[in-house]
Order: sequence, then C-alpha cells, then structure tokens
Amino acid sequence: MMKKLTTKFQVVVICSAILIFPLKLAHSNNLPANSMMLSETEIQTKVADLPGWIVEGAELKRSFKFKNFVEAVEFVNQLVEPAESLAHHPDLEVVYGRVDVSLTTHDAGGLTNLDFALAEKISQLVK
Repeated sequence: MMKKLTTKFQVVVICSAILIFPLKLAHSNNLPANSMMLSETEIQTKVADLPGWIVEGAELKRSFKFKNFVEAVEFVNQLVEPAESLAHHPDLEVVYGRVDVSLTTHDAGGLTNLDFALAEKISQLVK
C-alpha cells in the first residue's frame, strides 16, 4: 500500500514572477519549525528591540523609503536570501520609492519567532 504524501507550499510573487517553495514542516504539529505563536508579552519585548517595526494586529510591519523605484526593487531582491534561509517569506508592497514589509506566520495564526528573526535580518540590510 502506498503512503499518501502531502506537502504545503508557499507562493511568492516577485516582480510578476511566481515562485513556489515547499514549506519545511515539523512532524508534530504540521507547522514549520520555530513557528509557535508568541504571547503578547513576548511580542512586545521583541518589537522593542527592532527600531522602525510596529505590530499591527497579527502582523509585524515596517516601511522602507528609497530615492526611486529602482532602489526599492533592488531592496526587494535583497530580501530573497534571508527569506529563503529561514524558509519564511514576507508580504511586500512596492510603491515607487517605498517598500512596505509585513510579516506574520499564517499557519500559526499570528506572530512567531520566525517573523522576528526575518525582521532582524531585513533591518540589517538597511544599516
């Protein structure tokens, strides 16, 4: 008898290209490793260490401003490596010289350590 395999995927759209990445799933709870939802106290402690980032509902957000569209898109391209290294991908909105980044762990229903780890890596890109 063959065992049915299931894989969850995350779809990322970058500059009109659609990329599909398999999520690495933890065996015990079908959530990516390190993605258990944080308490409100943990969230407030972690966001205090991330200048420029705010918590809005179940999302961690920050806007980055650039001189023009080209610089904004170059920044977006720099997000690929840190996002891939964590197997966690941001929601992005590019408006000319501004990039709005939103992070949340959809499968957990809120903010997790993955969101804060990616926010930290993103912040290091603009120092």
